[in-house]
Amino acid sequence: MAFALGSRAAAAGYGLVAFDQAGSTNVEALKSAREGGKAPCWFVTSEQTAGRGRRQRPWIAPRGNLASSVLEVLNVAPAVAATLGFAAGLAIEAALRQVSLEAARLSGAHASFALKWPNDVLADGRKIVGMLLEAEQVAGGLAVVAGIGTNVVAAPPDTPTPAVSLADLGIQVTAEDLFAALSDAWVEYFGIWNEGRGFGEIRRLWLERAAGLGQPVAIRSGHAIIEGIFDTIDEQGCMLVRTAEGRLEPITAGDVHFGSVASQGAV
Repeated sequence: MAFALGSRAAAAGYGLVAFDQAGSTNVEALKSAREGGKAPCWFVTSEQTAGRGRRQRPWIAPRGNLASSVLEVLNVAPAVAATLGFAAGLAIEAALRQVSLEAARLSGAHASFALKWPNDVLADGRKIVGMLLEAEQVAGGLAVVAGIGTNVVAAPPDTPTPAVSLADLGIQVTAEDLFAALSDAWVEYFGIWNEGRGFGEIRRLWLERAAGLGQPVAIRSGHAIIEGIFDTIDEQGCMLVRTAEGRLEPITAGDVHFGSVASQGAV
């Protein structure tokens, strides 16, 4: 089965570059942007050999998983572009719910999905999606690439956050079917985001699906650990943590741990 755009994405004029195997779909997307390639455009493969997540952590997609990156060239400031990651989270979460509901009619398998700040999706509390947003100035504007990697048939072992695949959950779908749903969902949430002008609505929708909201949390950023209650995210997408002293501490980046792990200092 070949990768194909969903009908809504095709009608919106998105391009598609599909690989049998790729080192990194983000790398391919940025390379295309530098060379003046078509945008908006999706770059997708079911086997990725040299992908990376945040902090240069490897993100390998064995055959059957979904590695996908969407390229948009925008006239926005980098700080505004950074909020696009929340729209990406909403898009893949919506796609996962769609394909899972369809699969449940056949198998009865069910999973609960939630968005973990800043850029993961959890299924029943375990990581099923990792995302990486990258941007680079090119001739036509700011090239922004949202990389979205989803565990469809396999999940990596020994990860900081326990990982799971759709197959582990009894949800039998293909990377191709998930990508078609994702490409259509992206059109919806990218439209709501509207070059950052709609981030207020994106923020509202994201918080409705947020993991750990109102719960104890610990964030490790470098050698520092900040603990408190996950209060909300602000208008720039920073996590706001209410400390024991009642102060709202903005978090721009870090490894997030919820619940009992948080009480142990994010070890």
